[in-house]
Amino acid sequence: MCGIFGWVVEAAKHQDRNTLISLTDLMCHRGPDGSGYRLHETSDERFQIGFGHRRLSIIDIGGGAQPMSSEDGRFTLIFNGEIYNYVELRQELVALGHRFRTNSDTEVLIEAYRAWQLDAVRRLRGMFGFALWDETEQRLVLARDAFGKKPLFLAELQGVLLFGSEIEPIVQFPGFSRAFDSEALGQYLLNRYVPGPSTFFRAVKKLLPGHYAVWQGGTLKTTRYFTPPFATTVPDVKSFEDAIRLFEATFDEAVRIRMRSDAPFGAYLSGGVDSSAVVATMVRHSAEPVRTFSVGFREAEYSELDHARVVAGQFGTSHNELVVEPNAFLEHWSTAVLRRGAPVSEASDVPIFMLSEMASRNVKMVLTGEGADELMGGYPKHRAEQWIGLYQWLMPKLLHDRLIHPLARSLPYGMRRVKILALAAGERDHVNRMRVWFGGLSVGESEAMLGRRLSAMPPDLFPYSSEIESSLRRTLFFDQTSWLPDNLLERGDRMMMAGSIEGRMPFMDTVLASVVARFPDEFLTGGKGGKTVLRAAMDKILPPEILRRKKVGFRVPVGEWFRGPYRAFLKDMLVSETSSVARLVSGLKLRRLVTEHLDGRQNHERVLWSLINLEMFLRTFRIAT
Repeated sequence: MCGIFGWVVEAAKHQDRNTLISLTDLMCHRGPDGSGYRLHETSDERFQIGFGHRRLSIIDIGGGAQPMSSEDGRFTLIFNGEIYNYVELRQELVALGHRFRTNSDTEVLIEAYRAWQLDAVRRLRGMFGFALWDETEQRLVLARDAFGKKPLFLAELQGVLLFGSEIEPIVQFPGFSRAFDSEALGQYLLNRYVPGPSTFFRAVKKLLPGHYAVWQGGTLKTTRYFTPPFATTVPDVKSFEDAIRLFEATFDEAVRIRMRSDAPFGAYLSGGVDSSAVVATMVRHSAEPVRTFSVGFREAEYSELDHARVVAGQFGTSHNELVVEPNAFLEHWSTAVLRRGAPVSEASDVPIFMLSEMASRNVKMVLTGEGADELMGGYPKHRAEQWIGLYQWLMPKLLHDRLIHPLARSLPYGMRRVKILALAAGERDHVNRMRVWFGGLSVGESEAMLGRRLSAMPPDLFPYSSEIESSLRRTLFFDQTSWLPDNLLERGDRMMMAGSIEGRMPFMDTVLASVVARFPDEFLTGGKGGKTVLRAAMDKILPPEILRRKKVGFRVPVGEWFRGPYRAFLKDMLVSETSSVARLVSGLKLRRLVTEHLDGRQNHERVLWSLINLEMFLRTFRIAT
């Protein structure tokens, strides 16, 4: 796991080595164990290529330094991530006559490209963002993994192409314009995150998941190489028992190959089914107690530490806990925004950052349970989506809009799940309904907040493009192509790497995704709590109280903290004379939101969280709006 940064610039805009070093080293948190930098020119001397790398040593600690060049000098690679099937790929390549000087997955990636060229990315079972220079073809290949677990940002300027694992080095490049993307602001209010390929910087884009880009002779061309299997697979597994056996075997392998490491590792354990399943499987493959790490709060209704202790005790793990206090949370918050290169979408991101700092004292890598809900149908919305079509057929739109919708809007925060369900059930536009599930503002509310019309169309329509008949599978497809890469997986990368920890996610395995896509809908959401196959596979393994307990999610008590220790901070961020957000949105509506929340009349914690983070982002990156 590492951080990469680089450029292709025209000869007249050549940069020196010190610039490459200083910008790359802004990501030293991603790679505290080593660094490497390289500058060279294209054969026609028209362009300069810059490669910078920060290394967190996990595989082949002594021999995997980067930038790495092939023995013949044709290929040079900088690589962030892990190729979990590198052992199998290496054996295949050796049989084809390839030779290796190291035991690293980095060299396997180089030789895989030599053997299969651009088709190599389809063979990689892992997470990655990489840049590879092919001296013979005079081309630069940039690629991002199938689900977008690892980031890769691009900026095309006049005579300059910049790329990197994080946004900060890109925007610090000499002469870079930090122009604010006002369209991204509207998308942020609607979604609570900025959907790819956009960012809040007009010039910075995300290379989308499952894509590679090829630069050659001054031109950049992007290609999609992966589509989530839910969009292309017809369910063919008829027996529930067969589904359990297929899942168990593939999940076991997904966990096992993610335990390949030359450095100490462990697992993040929340006490939910997903992370508990990961820990239970790790124990099967470990000769020593698995190290587990959990985070919680003194506010008991928000903390899952008791459940994590049950699982740790069941499997005899070496267990570690962190209790987050409001002051410590606030101290880490601005750094989380800096590392994210964007407003922090979820309050839970900050405790993950704090836990990663703690875990990095003992391990360099952890396995986590991210992606299970989005792969196997674990959210309430996944079960509800199957009935919304019937509701809309029975309920006339006019009646819903005039009766149900106003009633839902008036429900107290304690009934937020019922409120969101009622609002989503009446939303006939698929794009907007996906937003409603995550509690963003409606189009009308966003326009009222901004005081202008906005384009409600997302920057990329691909997550909404599936024409699958199953509403469940359409929703899972959206989750896997938007909500995950632009929100939860961003957290998984940026917040863990901010603490110098690599996170590996067995549920986000492409082979496992292909297997689960073969299951009919009822095998996913047919039982209580969803994830029916996963729960059945864990039935005799996990403690019953873990397997049967109600899903609560990872929530942070920021609503209470806004009324208590963060009260002055909230006012300074949003309604003071120094607030940039107060100049971007309606001051009247903003003051009403703040007053209603502080007085306890309504709970606006989600929208207030989004707006405070926007303010912190604008201040951190010194963006004029």
